Amino acid sequence: MPFVSARALAVAAASLATVAASAQLRVATWNISFYGGGRIADIQAAVYGVFQGRSMAPDVLLGQEFLSDAALQDMRTALNTAPGSPGDWVAAPFIDGPDTESVCLYRSSKVDFLGVVIASTGAGVSTEPPRNTYRYDFRLKGYNAEAASISMYSSHMKSGSASSDQARRLIEAQRIRANAAALPPGRHFLFGGDTNIQSSGQAAYQALVGSPGNPGQFFDPIFSPGTWNNSGSFVFVHTQDPIGAGGMDDRHDQVLISAGLLDGRGFDYIGNPVPYSTSTWNDTNHTYRSWGNDGTSFNTSLAVTNNAMVGPAIAQALINCAAGAGHLPVFLDLRVPAKVQATSTVDFGPVVLGRTSTRQVQVSNGGNVALWTASGIAPLSYSFNAPAGVSAPAGTFTGPAGAAASSHDLVFTASGPLGAVSNVVTLASNDVDAPSVGIVYTARVVPQGDTDLDGRVNFVDLNAVLTGFGSVAQPGQTLPGDVTFDGVVNFADLNLVLTNFGQGV
Repeated sequence: MPFVSARALAVAAASLATVAASAQLRVATWNISFYGGGRIADIQAAVYGVFQGRSMAPDVLLGQEFLSDAALQDMRTALNTAPGSPGDWVAAPFIDGPDTESVCLYRSSKVDFLGVVIASTGAGVSTEPPRNTYRYDFRLKGYNAEAASISMYSSHMKSGSASSDQARRLIEAQRIRANAAALPPGRHFLFGGDTNIQSSGQAAYQALVGSPGNPGQFFDPIFSPGTWNNSGSFVFVHTQDPIGAGGMDDRHDQVLISAGLLDGRGFDYIGNPVPYSTSTWNDTNHTYRSWGNDGTSFNTSLAVTNNAMVGPAIAQALINCAAGAGHLPVFLDLRVPAKVQATSTVDFGPVVLGRTSTRQVQVSNGGNVALWTASGIAPLSYSFNAPAGVSAPAGTFTGPAGAAASSHDLVFTASGPLGAVSNVVTLASNDVDAPSVGIVYTARVVPQGDTDLDGRVNFVDLNAVLTGFGSVAQPGQTLPGDVTFDGVVNFADLNLVLTNFGQGV
């Protein structure tokens, strides 16, 4: 388990309390069982059907056991034409390798597709994996930084429990791990697929999640290691088999994530770093779900009539999609990074030498709430760094997405020389695209005794003092000739004007 700070735990817990039923960036994996096309109505019901406000409705779908590009296009059509679909699904390029294929579909309004590579080649011989593993690279819509990019591996590992099967899975896992280790610095990554692994102790699984601290390490976001096969301790995360003779008794299908998606900062898994519940499918610590599994189907086919998670219609559609021997989808939600919005320029105006001027700046979390929802955007964290002559609030501030902007005082002290002043207050934040932005400020330092703030002490200022001589200010009143700012116009003001007479810029 990676180190997670107490602060990160608190942030995750607070965020989970407000997670909406819809995805923030929802990533799903689904071995749909020898899919050659069709099953349109069942796919639509399984993906976009709604029960008690819950729907699968992913933003990226990693699929396995596709038989052709035509089948992939059938799936795309099914997703785009489903009731409730946003209709923006795109299929990543289909690569025809040995055996059945892994694929990827994504919503173009949520992510930008960067490309696909073969991470592990299926050679089709006994000493090699039977299928290709593909890596699909994306960047979050509206972001530019590497820290907003993610690589997703879609994999269908060798089935079977014989030593030869395990050896072939190990090769696949080692190649995926090596590929992930070579990703650009700062790149997030995840694995989604049918592992065919029955225990976290198997060598292939350890090749993915073991060797702590080494590059390319994956993590189980629900921290649930063990022997998953035929164990009632894992009934809520079993994915196979919703219709076969053996029933629901294995956690073959999983989503694993990189350390950067589990650190409580920015682009991150919406969940707490604790084991998945052993008493309920509706674990409020996690957005990870084995879709359709309400925990009542251990060693039997998927419950339909009284399915508490998805209801009868969705449950039946999932069974129909399994096509005789198959799998349930698995998904999780990811929170996207914060965006900083701040006042860009501040004018302190004319400021008498030795005096101060205060202006407010507005700072807010500018994450796209319409696209990601407020709970789907990380809190903005920011601080000020001001040069000499300006003071800014100390400490670190936070801004939730969707909240009103916060106001902060900047105070300029006119210390000379006279004339125009311009500089920058730096705002540092956790915005991955703009970690440091400048608030440009300007001011004009004018001499003492300058009553009209025109930058010169002359007869206009002398006349102002003489005209107001003897005046006493009322509460809140500013007297034009009170150049000492003591609330009265007297000889002190006259002397100050005379002393500085002729100064100016």
